[in-house]
Amino acid sequence: MHDNLLYVISAVIVLGVSAQWLSWRMKLPAILALLVIGIVAGPMTGLLRPDEMFGDLLFPMVSLGVALVLFEGGLTLRFSDLRGHGAAVSNLVSWGALLNWGLIAAGCWVFVDFSIEMALLFAALVIVTGPTVINPLLRTMRAKPEVSQLLRWEGILIDPVGALLAVLVFQFIVAGTESYLLFIQSIGVGAVAGAVAALTLGFLIRRHWIPEYLLNVVALAWVVLAFAISNYLAHESGLLAVTVMGVWLANTRGVDMSEVLSFKESLSILIISMLFIVLGARINPADIIATGWAGVGVLVVVLLARPVVVWACTLGGDYSWRERALVSWVAPRGIVAAAVSSLFALRLEDAGYPEAGLLVSYTFLIIIVTVVVQSFTARWVARALGLVEEEPRGILIVGANPVARTIGKALLQQGFRVKLTDTTWSELQAARMEGLDTYYGEPVSAHADRNLELEGIGRLFAMSRRPALNTLSTIKFRREFGRNRVFTLRTSQEKDASEKRRVAENYRAPRLFGEGITQQKLASLIAKGAEIKATLLTDNFNLADYQKARGSSHIPLFALDKNGHLRAFTDDYQPDVKPGWTLLSLVSPEQLVAEKGVPENTAGPGDGSLPE
Repeated sequence: MHDNLLYVISAVIVLGVSAQWLSWRMKLPAILALLVIGIVAGPMTGLLRPDEMFGDLLFPMVSLGVALVLFEGGLTLRFSDLRGHGAAVSNLVSWGALLNWGLIAAGCWVFVDFSIEMALLFAALVIVTGPTVINPLLRTMRAKPEVSQLLRWEGILIDPVGALLAVLVFQFIVAGTESYLLFIQSIGVGAVAGAVAALTLGFLIRRHWIPEYLLNVVALAWVVLAFAISNYLAHESGLLAVTVMGVWLANTRGVDMSEVLSFKESLSILIISMLFIVLGARINPADIIATGWAGVGVLVVVLLARPVVVWACTLGGDYSWRERALVSWVAPRGIVAAAVSSLFALRLEDAGYPEAGLLVSYTFLIIIVTVVVQSFTARWVARALGLVEEEPRGILIVGANPVARTIGKALLQQGFRVKLTDTTWSELQAARMEGLDTYYGEPVSAHADRNLELEGIGRLFAMSRRPALNTLSTIKFRREFGRNRVFTLRTSQEKDASEKRRVAENYRAPRLFGEGITQQKLASLIAKGAEIKATLLTDNFNLADYQKARGSSHIPLFALDKNGHLRAFTDDYQPDVKPGWTLLSLVSPEQLVAEKGVPENTAGPGDGSLPE
């Protein structure tokens, strides 16, 4: 028996990770592949029978997995983010979420004959979208930034909000219907246990009593401890405790949880992968089909509530009816709804609620329909509404060093959206002071997959001082942007590297700015006073005249054609710059002194002619 269980767990891990990889390759929400594999392995073939194979371990295993997912979700809820992305986002994740909850609950109670308790719990579960289903959809939809950013931040912020609401409703069902005193006690114990756990862990982190290499595992142990103690003191209060703990730590000053969050995200991917294979194996497709017209009614209620909420939350905002319509259509449900509904169903079935089994069927019906239908129609709907950004003009720059900042500012002045990503806080602060958009983190991290906004961005310039990071970034974003839209800047280490250390040709992206140009060389020139100048070429002052006037005192970087399309100079490509094009070059400080007093186009196309 134990040997069989070992093989089952191993198979679940391998299948779960394989589903995540397949979803990444196909740019689809991972939940689809996970559910399909789970259903095939479970009811369709009988190879995986969770209730029989795991026995009494099933409930605590699922419960602990959901607790870790909720804690990681709580860590993403920063109150400052609620204020930083416009009134529409704040409305959607606050009173808009409550309005959505009320509308869905009322509809299910009136039209589908749910009990009040089950209607309230079901509604709390399905108001959550979540970044794991929204992000892949946004990348294929390629809508304009105004819509994409609204949907992205709603998904990030409503995840913990919806989970917290669902936990509170669940607490009321298991305790409040028996005794309001028990409900108040469970809420109080969960909130206090979460706050105490957050305060004590935060105290240890601020005092540096936890070595860096142990921080992630200590945080994990602290979450498990808080969950267990809270459940011991008040039955089923542990989920509330870990959610409160995550939110509290995320909003505590002086406690940097970015490293823990990154670790928890990686752990959550593994946990979610295993959970959904196991939970999917417990779902019988026949049960979902058996919901019949009642299931159709639930689906209609959920879909109709969304536009009402969106229109109410965007009143007074600068959104067209087309943008409101697209936001109303795109709201796939995902990981939190599926995991939490399965856990609650297990617990409520034990507590004697006959409708608990239907909770999973209806929830998974909503998940499957919204994810599948919206994944395949969102791009078409966005195009029909005229909200597709056909040619992304934005640029993601890896690195926030002086070279990256200087190039970023020059491109920003030409009307391009520019975002810099780095893990050196001082350099990111300098970039922000210069008016550049930034992302704090590694561009190849799981956190970046969820939180790095790529709407309107279609090129990558890898310019960090770390060759390995540059290579990894170009490999990752090659599928996102296309092979001919990712570039890297050579470093001095690569220039002098032996064949054993040189990146293989099939992994190498085009090198920016030509042979002999390295990150260190550009940094040295910029430190000495070199600047990027933009010059409009004309029939009277063409490229040959420009090169004659500046000679070897400049390094050509980019060219913009008459339509504003950007072309980068590389080892293998030199744009055929014509009259009417704008040339961006790094000009030496000596040449700048020689040209002092000569008008130069540094903010856009204009007369940049130089004297003979």
